[in-house]
Amino acid sequence: MNFLGHCCPACEGLEASLRLECDAPSKPGRRALFAAALAGTAGVMATPPAVAQVFGGGPRSIAIHRLQTGESVNGTYWHDGRYDREMLRQLDWVMRDPRMSEATPMDPRLFDVLATVQARMGAQGEAWHVVSGYRAPETNAMRSRESRRVSRVSLHMSGMAADVQLTGRNSLQLARVAAEMQLGGVGLYRRDGFIHLDCGPARRW
Repeated sequence: MNFLGHCCPACEGLEASLRLECDAPSKPGRRALFAAALAGTAGVMATPPAVAQVFGGGPRSIAIHRLQTGESVNGTYWHDGRYDREMLRQLDWVMRDPRMSEATPMDPRLFDVLATVQARMGAQGEAWHVVSGYRAPETNAMRSRESRRVSRVSLHMSGMAADVQLTGRNSLQLARVAAEMQLGGVGLYRRDGFIHLDCGPARRW
């Protein structure tokens, strides 16, 4: 299994329709539609096999610490067969773009990815340290101008990705465990000490 420390090709390999969605400018109306879709499908989203194997029908919890703001949230985001909307709102705010002070409805499947990887590592109860969560298009554009390692069509802009650390856990080991579960995209940034996780198509770099 090879992990390469190059730019984050967040949409590499996506279907054309998804590429167009990521390329489209982010608009408040689009975010509102996404929020409405999540509200309507909460509890009826199909559970990926890797998530079901770890949690079955039991509750799913997560702890997040945001490095830039020092804020933390810890709680159960899925129980009784559905996502907890209040907990998701708290997670949305902690995962916001701190530069713009702008939040968006995060895709709850991202929290399933984080919680499942954490459980497989035997690290339940530990907090994910979030380096980057949601990125406003303006922030992503600025960062892509500053570094070729930042994709102009990043899934961070869709609330589907996070760059994270788990204290005391080797980033290569985290990336390998995540990639084996085939829950989404996995990027390894060993020099920076974090991994990229997303709930898009399964791929790795």
